[in-house]
Amino acid sequence: MIVVPTLSLASIQGFPTRKDSERLYKSRPYHVLLQCSRVSDFKASEATSITCGQKRRCGCYDMHNVLVPYSVAWSWQKSIVKERKTLVEINQDLCDSLIVLQHHPVYTLGTGSSEDYVNFDLKDAPYDVYRTERGGEVTYHGPGQLVMYPILNLRYHEMDLHWYFRALEEVVIRVLFSTFSIKASRVEGMTGVWVGDQKLAAIGIRVSQWIAYHGLALNVTTDLTPFQKIVPCGIHDRGVGSIKGLLREHSLSKGAGMHHMEDSQLLDITHKSLVKEFSEVFQVELQQKAISELVFSKG
Repeated sequence: MIVVPTLSLASIQGFPTRKDSERLYKSRPYHVLLQCSRVSDFKASEATSITCGQKRRCGCYDMHNVLVPYSVAWSWQKSIVKERKTLVEINQDLCDSLIVLQHHPVYTLGTGSSEDYVNFDLKDAPYDVYRTERGGEVTYHGPGQLVMYPILNLRYHEMDLHWYFRALEEVVIRVLFSTFSIKASRVEGMTGVWVGDQKLAAIGIRVSQWIAYHGLALNVTTDLTPFQKIVPCGIHDRGVGSIKGLLREHSLSKGAGMHHMEDSQLLDITHKSLVKEFSEVFQVELQQKAISELVFSKG
């Protein structure tokens, strides 16, 4: 069964309601975001704030070692976006947001996702399935996968979706190389981060009034078995991988011995690097926020 909670569809202007059909989802141009990939490589020199050299503040809600239900995190994002839109109207949008967490096992689809890429009966799904407003095809989230949800006002960065996709990819590429000596790359015509034919990081976003949300998911110690029940991101001829799997397979020189680490240690190391590289690529000053400060949607 595809889960589409009422609260998730009512909290932001422009969301379809329950009675709206998938035709309405597909009639909107949001799924085009997935196609923004045939551009030149991201350049570090482009990752500069447009706030006259002063770094923009970014509140960080760090739950990287916590399993959060997808519906809860989705609700958090939409509440923040709704608040940020109000602040934009009065010229008081002074701080971006970043949520870092793991999810309980769940499958998610984008607005225009085809159910042809789902290899199970949706009425008898192994885990919850959510159709969301992000771009992209079906993917899986679960324990051992670090998920980053940046909620950024692109007016203060670059009002360019190509740039934003490349910047998110750049964060992961830097993490893999600087921390594990894993040389990752982009694949022309596709979005995400790859090592050979294995996709380690998936990216799906939604941008509304230049406020971006949803984000990226990086497989660290993830059990990849649930990916076998879908065609991840709608790509038939490539697979998925994880940092743990690569370290085990290749015994990379800089990462020698890392494949013997406890999963929690590997997640902590990756998380620390992700947050660092995110702040550098997007030129933001991260400020730790208490989880209690998150706004919960009511419904």
